[in-house]
Amino acid sequence: MLETRIEHIWLDAGSPAVRLLMTRGMRELQAGAPADAEEDFGAAITLDPAYAEAWHRRAIARFEAGDTQGAIADIGEVLQREPRNFAALDTLARLSEAHQDWKGAYAAWQKKLEIDPKTPGGEIKLKDLQRRALGDDT
Repeated sequence: MLETRIEHIWLDAGSPAVRLLMTRGMRELQAGAPADAEEDFGAAITLDPAYAEAWHRRAIARFEAGDTQGAIADIGEVLQREPRNFAALDTLARLSEAHQDWKGAYAAWQKKLEIDPKTPGGEIKLKDLQRRALGDDT
């Protein structure tokens, strides 16, 4: 529940124009139109390049559109602006898993748990990724 509240705070941090673009982009993502969502999130970034959540949402849209490199670059921008963004680390772990980069997924998940140790199922997920990345039986 706390995670959700923090994510809402991040979303509400932008100007009214940025929030409008973010809302529209998220609606487009839910409707299965990642290219349209990417355009709106990109416009939000143009208006406020310091707004980390626009970079994060554009990373998700790019990932859903199949642009893994663009998504990873956007996650880098998020973490540069807000290194404690646990949601971006979660997205990075999912990106890495999708490409069977188990070491990358494991590293991202470790960082996420450092920030958000109460993530539901977090320790189980970490052990699974550790097994896949390192061949550990633990």
